[in-house]
Amino acid sequence: MTLDDLLGAHCAPLDPSHRLEGDALTTHLQLLDGWQIEDGALRKTFTFANYYQTLAFVNALAWVVHREDHHPDLLVQYNRCTVAFNTHSAGGITRNDFICAAKTDSVHAQGAAR
Repeated sequence: MTLDDLLGAHCAPLDPSHRLEGDALTTHLQLLDGWQIEDGALRKTFTFANYYQTLAFVNALAWVVHREDHHPDLLVQYNRCTVAFNTHSAGGITRNDFICAAKTDSVHAQGAAR
């Protein structure tokens, strides 16, 4: 599995049998830069120059995750946004969370390029 595999994938309905644990969780985590497992979620904080850029990121991310039907918890502050994914229906972290984390990084990278 590669980062491109995650970026090209789409979320699917999952149940507890799809939770990632142990080596599978570690392998997926190594594909992403700066993401951590914290409090049962895949989490990363993104920083911005100002509130406007933070909200632009949040709005762009909302569009992407809505298409995937996999919505993160967001902590929005003046110049940063913490994004946390977990799959509630599975009771833990699944491939869906890594798919959306990869797409979140892509949204951030596209905004930084402007």
